[in-house]
Amino acid sequence: MATTSQAAARARRSAALSTAVAAALLLGACGSAEGGADRAAPGGTASGSARPGVAQPVVATYDGGIYVLDGPTLRLAEDIPLAGFNRLNAAGDDRHVLVSTSTGFRVLDATTPALTDTEFTAAKPGHVVRHDGRTVLFADGSGEVTSFDPKALGNGLPRTEVYRTAEAHHGVAVELATGELVVTLGNEDSRPGILVLDKERREIARNENCPGVHGEATAQGGAVVIGCETGALIYQNGTITKVDSPTAYGRIGNQAGSDVSPVTLGDYKQDKDAELERPHQVSLINTTSHALTLVDLGTSYSFRSLGRGPRGEGVVLGTDGQLHVIDPVAARVTNTIPVIDAWQEPLEWQQPRPTLFVRGGTAYVSDPGKRELHAVDLATGTRTATVTLPKAPNELTGVPA
Repeated sequence: MATTSQAAARARRSAALSTAVAAALLLGACGSAEGGADRAAPGGTASGSARPGVAQPVVATYDGGIYVLDGPTLRLAEDIPLAGFNRLNAAGDDRHVLVSTSTGFRVLDATTPALTDTEFTAAKPGHVVRHDGRTVLFADGSGEVTSFDPKALGNGLPRTEVYRTAEAHHGVAVELATGELVVTLGNEDSRPGILVLDKERREIARNENCPGVHGEATAQGGAVVIGCETGALIYQNGTITKVDSPTAYGRIGNQAGSDVSPVTLGDYKQDKDAELERPHQVSLINTTSHALTLVDLGTSYSFRSLGRGPRGEGVVLGTDGQLHVIDPVAARVTNTIPVIDAWQEPLEWQQPRPTLFVRGGTAYVSDPGKRELHAVDLATGTRTATVTLPKAPNELTGVPA
């Protein structure tokens, strides 16, 4: 709990920030052609919001802290100082975000907004997965897998279930509605595949034909897709199926799934020896037919470029500055939406680069070079809001609409 002096200091910071950026917000924020989103006065409640504070928060990191913004207007609601390289993940409920710090997963109440003292302690906090009403945390430094009901957040640490992998590694885990746990296998030297545990955590399936296992996505029908350097593994209804890549080395490491589509969207890299490959193709994995299809965008993208629209369409932010909208069944680009200037992915993955976060029918796109964040209506291709921030944004996420 914050002390009286800490609360006063935070209030002074917020007041000073509101004064400093008011002009930038007035110049940067813009409404749509149909009148735009509801506006909220600084410190007030957006029209139509059921909860006091920030409406449909969007959260961004920067070098030295975290910005919390009102989703419809991109009004900067709070600047939270926090040293170090911090990462963001939605917690799985309608108000919290998990901030990965050097000591664990810390809980941010994005609607208040305030960084709480609640923390899931973890050695090298890694992937956060939300699926079937459960949130699962993976600690790379220990192999500890922690799962909980995100609805229980808000009153300290919720009740958790913990499983520990045989060896620590950079991994990921997904808990299904059946209570089954899909978890990666690996150690510091290699990551060969996955195993599946029942709700009593007894092994029921295993596949070790997935070198370099990394990342996950879930699809309509309950399928779990895990990426490999040679394709992907699909787990569904008690069976693990390997889908081979069309090239000898075809790495899928980052994916985006959808509850309304059986197809997952992933990256696709073919040069094993590249210092940094800038791929032009994305992968589509159909969890019903087990087909893997490549789509050439005609431009490169980064690991922070993948999203899914409200009807399951794939959305990719290209280095040409455009959003490429993909029909996942037809496996083709159906629309391109210009948003920002052309850019190049930096060599260091921690460095800021334009980032995509999709929520409902809105795509949020950051432009760290100009310190800007944009909201784009995917249906019309129009920009509904823009804000210029004091510092360059890096990671980007939010709570569900």
